[in-house]
Amino acid sequence: LDAVIFTGGIGENSDIIRDKVLKQLAFLGINLDPQANLDARFGQAGLISTADSRSKAVVMPTNEEWVIALDAANITKEL
Repeated sequence: LDAVIFTGGIGENSDIIRDKVLKQLAFLGINLDPQANLDARFGQAGLISTADSRSKAVVMPTNEEWVIALDAANITKEL
């Protein structure tokens, strides 16, 4: 496993949920950096695993509005 990506509402904004999930995935060699986990909230992307982790954990904000706008632009070009 290369990485676990947290995104969307809860994955992006809840440091508590990310901590609980990663504790259950400890067998994958992901070590959570508690401060990085706290810092990666409310739209802040970031690596939340420690440098010595076998697999990485990352918070990646979503931007559904942008994706919808791009899809709409592509569809209207075809009309």
